Amino acid sequence: MNDVSTLNPELTDMFQKLVAFDTTSRNSNLELIHFVRDYLQDFGVSSELIHDEAKGKANLYATIGPDDRPGVMLSGHTDVVPVDGQNWSTDPFSLIEKDGRCYGRGTADMKGFIACALSHLPRMVEQPLVTPIHLAFSYDEEIGCIGVRRLLDILQGRAIRPAMGIIGEPTGMRVINAHKGKQGWRVTVKGRAAHSAYTVEGVNAVEFAAELICHIRRVYQEIPKHGPIDAAYRVPHSTLHVGPIQGGRALNIVPDHCEFSFEVRHLPHETADHYLQQVMQHAHEVLEPAMQAVDPQTSISVEPLAGYPGLGTAGDAQVVRFCQALLEDTREPDKISFGSEAGLFSERVNVPCVVCGPGSILQAHRPDEYVDASQMKSCWTFIDRLVERLRSSGLESS
Repeated sequence: MNDVSTLNPELTDMFQKLVAFDTTSRNSNLELIHFVRDYLQDFGVSSELIHDEAKGKANLYATIGPDDRPGVMLSGHTDVVPVDGQNWSTDPFSLIEKDGRCYGRGTADMKGFIACALSHLPRMVEQPLVTPIHLAFSYDEEIGCIGVRRLLDILQGRAIRPAMGIIGEPTGMRVINAHKGKQGWRVTVKGRAAHSAYTVEGVNAVEFAAELICHIRRVYQEIPKHGPIDAAYRVPHSTLHVGPIQGGRALNIVPDHCEFSFEVRHLPHETADHYLQQVMQHAHEVLEPAMQAVDPQTSISVEPLAGYPGLGTAGDAQVVRFCQALLEDTREPDKISFGSEAGLFSERVNVPCVVCGPGSILQAHRPDEYVDASQMKSCWTFIDRLVERLRSSGLESS
């Protein structure tokens, strides 16, 4: 890393090591997880690994300080998105600092936050903590918040769970108390093949899929008109979006099969099923009768894909006040349209969470991903204050 003097040496070293692990979601994250496990063990901190079924990936959970009481959880995902097809001007798996920016895959999303947490370990253990710090590092967040669910299964059976959680997604070190939920589905349209010279003998699966996609667009167009609306979000309402579509084999064959995927990103007090019902009602009441008038074996079906709940932590919740005090930030907490694991921690194990971390989501997933060095310094100060606070007091006064 160039110009290493701009960041704390311990932070620089940890950040370099984390970025160097290629933890693209298609790969194992065990090399990174084992590095973290061994690093914690060097300071006398034991950790628990919760693996996936194939034993090729793992979550890590550790408690620093007393283990008989709930504390503050610092949480982040270890996987990153691919660099395939992106035009990088630097090696994506080498940390490069230039003009006040730290470049590399995962710098913003979200190894910068994890590096800040881990590089504070010497400070966390040098004096006893009154209130513990929990570390929770997950896998496969980028493909639907999949890995953390195994960790949540374990935490559900624990008498001691974190009192609050800070999910270190890139927010510019703003406290985020709410984000949208997401749910995706795959729609399969089963038609009837025929020679294209005799289209009346067939049921064109591509055309009926297109009609349903147009209805999805109509459902979406009504939301800005009728709400609900929450102006605190950059996109102030729920959204529907159609993604990949595949169908047909040759131009002279009426397609008998078509698949497409769509998603709903919804405000936290709404449900994705509310919009799914509107889509599938049209499929079952309008489109399928027309299809089955030609062939009763035709159909439109739907299966769920990855999803996660929204986050709706109260603006005056203890975790919000606690983090704002550490940041010395008197502004109202913000809301974001992208998702995180925070909603799952809140919904599944009743751990109230905020999202707060260095960097901008606008730099994530892009070539030459970066986080500003100034953001890393702000995060370092934030966790430094957290450690000092937990050395001297509990959470009751926050």
